[in-house]
This record gives sequence, structure tokens and C-alpha cells, in this order.
Amino acid sequence: MSEPALATTHRSHLCGALRAEHVGTTVRLGGWVHRARDLGGLVFVDLRDRAGLVQVSFDPSRTGSELAARAASLGAETVVLVEGVVTERPAAMRNPDMATGDVEVRATTLRVVGPADTPAIPVARGKSEQLAAEDLRLRHRFLDLRREELQHNVILRHRLMQRTRRYLSDAGFLEIETPILTKPTPEGARDYLVPSRVHAGEFYALPQSPQIYKQLLMVSGFDRYFQIARCFRDEDLRADRQPEFTQIDVEASFVGQEDVMRVAEGLTRALWEEGGSAAPAEIPRMSYADAMERYGIDRPDLRYGMEIEDVSDAFRGLDFPFTSAALEAGGRVRGIRVPGGAALSRKQLDELDAIVKSAGGRGLLRIKRVNGALEGPAAKVLDESRAAKLRLADGELGLYLAGEDRLANPALDRVRQDVAQRMRLIPDDARAFVWVTDFPMFERDAASGALGAVHHPFTAPHPDDVPLLATEPWKARALAYDLVLNGTELGGGSIRISDPALQARVFALLGVDDETARARFGFLLEGLRAGAPPHGGIAFGFDRIVMLLAGATSLRDVIAFPKTTAARALFEGAPSPVPAADLTELHINVERE
Repeated sequence: MSEPALATTHRSHLCGALRAEHVGTTVRLGGWVHRARDLGGLVFVDLRDRAGLVQVSFDPSRTGSELAARAASLGAETVVLVEGVVTERPAAMRNPDMATGDVEVRATTLRVVGPADTPAIPVARGKSEQLAAEDLRLRHRFLDLRREELQHNVILRHRLMQRTRRYLSDAGFLEIETPILTKPTPEGARDYLVPSRVHAGEFYALPQSPQIYKQLLMVSGFDRYFQIARCFRDEDLRADRQPEFTQIDVEASFVGQEDVMRVAEGLTRALWEEGGSAAPAEIPRMSYADAMERYGIDRPDLRYGMEIEDVSDAFRGLDFPFTSAALEAGGRVRGIRVPGGAALSRKQLDELDAIVKSAGGRGLLRIKRVNGALEGPAAKVLDESRAAKLRLADGELGLYLAGEDRLANPALDRVRQDVAQRMRLIPDDARAFVWVTDFPMFERDAASGALGAVHHPFTAPHPDDVPLLATEPWKARALAYDLVLNGTELGGGSIRISDPALQARVFALLGVDDETARARFGFLLEGLRAGAPPHGGIAFGFDRIVMLLAGATSLRDVIAFPKTTAARALFEGAPSPVPAADLTELHINVERE
């Protein structure tokens, strides 16, 4: 936005926007005192607004001693109005670390308009300044938000929102709001419930996603919808998760998987461009099965190698306790080769072993090649032909697990990630996008054998696998797709079920009987029976995208008013008790333990 558009009664320019071209201009500024320095009568005040800092000078020989004395007495974070003339700093006094470092404002007037108490936390500027503890910063969020880094992040968030709207609007999508007070329909996490005052004993739920509404919009003929949607999930406490979050929600009619992915790639390129980076013109594809086999996870980090390899043949038929029982039970021996890993210490290897055990694995089999010879517990039982199957180069370390894939995969994934960081194998500023496709439709409970939806119950099966629904439904693939960057899921989506008979069939496979289906999803089923076009979509985790593009390390650094990991809003003291009279009006009785 241009400077004239930002001009008001009290200010003509933003502090941080002044440059050499403004020299000689009389300006009116408003901002917060970042620092005041009295250098023997000559006073300098660093004045700050959302655009940055500018130095304001008060010279008693020009302004009189009274004005300079008032400037010297200004406390940090006091809000002032200043008028003065932009002048060029002498060459020796320029500050290359400030965008306004070539100029200063020689003040002629000063007025305090917002007296401030001594700030509870310092408003740090720059990465070199020490930050207060995070809980303290969250408690005084209005002060922390004055920090340059957070202001940059919030402004970037705004720009990315507007770029999203422009891109999707230009692509023919309509921004449509869906309800916040909705019907409870569990989608994998607990709902936040809202009691109804006028309907005793009945509850709304805050939406976990707009999934059903956007499908109904497709049924209604709004064939391209999007929303920057607020979503709510009452999940157990997890690091860097927020109970309320924002997603870019997209749905379209008469589309196939490739159509949705093409739109998603275009939006991704637009957002990365807005964030000062770049996304590739074409994003590679990888099947779910391939991702799990090679990386042990459905959101693989492709910035480095160390792919998981099956070395079962090297151990098959050997009387070696670590592997023989697992192979006889139908398991496999799989692992990674670590370049230079032979140099890892015993302590570091024990730490990796602890990671495996915490992920459910039995422990690591370690084999390394040093000066051409194998070393490790298995070295004595592996002859040269078997050793060759490990393909260990000199200096490499092999880390292997034996057992079922469902236990080995998560353990090997964690080992692979940990080793990459320990060995510094991740290139700086590397970006590896990948689409993961062909997810299974269902997952089976290991104990009961019951089927659960991998994504959600509205995901369409792959056309080639529809016959499997009658025989081996757990083998059926879904028309589902996730976009992954550097091991982080950016977004996921699917083609939806548009045939009500097929939807009922999927519900039945999930153990949802007709009565339960009508109670939970009746309005969607009625919509499908009214005539539904083929449709599908995707949802991006907007907070996560902002975090990645801002270079932040926490979601809390890109949300203006976040919750803690304990789901508390420290700045306002929420959640909080409610007066008994209010609970009575809502027909609620709270039992204290």
C-alpha cells in the first residue's frame, strides 16, 4: 500500500518506510519508543511501527532543552507523535543494519499520546536479542506481537491469504462460508461441543473440517468452492498442534484426481512465489506402497538418501537369533546404509537403539565396514556372498530391524530422520516436494480385524479396486493424495464418493449400520440421492504453510493469538470457569471430582 493511502490526521508516513528519497520532507510520525539515548544533551529516540525503526534526533540547540529533556525521559513502549524533517545521516553515522539507516528525522515537536508502564517483557528486535520464556511471551502476547519477527510473520500470513483468494478466484472458484455451529459428526478426533440453551440437552459441534458442507455445495451446483476455513479438534495434547487451526479448503465438481492436483500445484507455486521462494513446475509422484517400502512413512523426506532396503536374503537360513525368529514368522530384515556412519560412537548408537525401542521395535542390528572388513554382531555369521547383499561400502554403517513391517516402518523412519540430522546429511535450503498417491482405503485393527477409514469415509475407491470391496476390502486403494514437502504434509485430499449406494456399502464395511449412518450423515446421504456430480478436493494446512515460508520453528509464531500445548490461551485466561447460573441456563450440571 502506498504512503499516501496510509496517511492520517496524526501521521504522514510510516517510520520504517523512510528512505533517502524522503530527505528534505517534513513528516508526521506515530509509533512506539523502542529506545531513547541521551548523549550529553543530544537525544536519539528509535521510533518503531509495523514498518520498522527510524532514528529521531532531538538537538537542544535547535529545539530547545525542554523538548530534548522530554525525549530523554521517554520510557520504552510509550506511544508518541513526532513531527520533523528527514535529513541524511553523515556517512560515519549511517547504520547498515537498519533499512532506514541512511536517514534520521530531526524532530521539531513531540507529544506523548500513549503513556506506558514498564513492559513486562522486552520487545526484542533481531535474532541477537534475548527472548523471554515462551509462556511469559504468550501471557503478554500484545507485547510480543510488537516484535519484528512476529509482525513479519503475521503480515506474510495476510499476504498468503490474499494470494490464495486471488489465485482461486481467478481459477473460477467461489469463496463460500460454511457453518461454525454444526452437527456432531466424529471425523477422527473429538468434537468441541456447544450446548444449546433453547434445546435442552442438545449440542452443536465446532467443525473439524467443512467436509460434508463442501460436498453438499457440489450437490447444489456450486461447482468450484473454496474457503479459508477455521477448524477445531479436541485432540490429546501434542507438540506444536493447535486446537483451532486454519485450512485452505478446496472442492470442485466434474473433476478427476489429476484436475485437483493440477489446481493444488498451481496454488502451491503461487504461495511459494508470494513467500519469496519457488515450487517446481512439476511435482513428482510416489505411491503410498512405494513410500512405505523405501522410507517407512507416507510423508517421506526426499532431501537426502538412506532409503530403506530389504536385506532379508542376506540372513535367510542363518541360525542368528536376531533375525531367524522374525523371518520364520513372515517378517523381514530391513534397514538403511549410513554414509560415514562407521564413525558414530557407541553412545550415539545406543541413543539410536533407544529411539527404535520407543517406536515399538526390538532394537537395532548394527553392522559396519571398516578397512574392507565387516564389524558387528553378525559379522561372524555372514560369509562374503551374504555380506555382498548388504552392499556396505567402506566407512558405511548398516542399521537393521527384523520383524513385521507395521512395527519396523515407524522405527526405521525415526532412525533415518535422526541419523540424517546427526550426520548433517540434509542440504541447506533444499526443498523436496512429492505427491503421495494410491493410499489404502482402509486400515485393519491388529487385534480385532475391524476396518477403519485411512482418510475419511467419503473417499472414493480406485476404480480398478472396486471388486476388492466384496472380497478383500483391506487391499483396496483410494483415490486419495497428499502433498508433502521435506517430510511435512502440506495438504491432503481425495475424490469423493458420489454414488449413494457405494457410500452405503463403504459405511457397512466400516461397521456403520443404516440407522447410525442416517443419524450421523443423513443430510449428506439425502444430498447424494438428489443427484451428485463426480467431485473431489483438497485441504491445505495454512498455518503450517505460513510457518514453512516464514522460516519459523513453531506454529505459535505465525498465529496472532495461539494456544499453548496445553490448549490454554494465557493472554486471556481461557478456558475458565463459568458461573453456576450460566450453566443452569444451558442445562448443564458440572460434577467436581
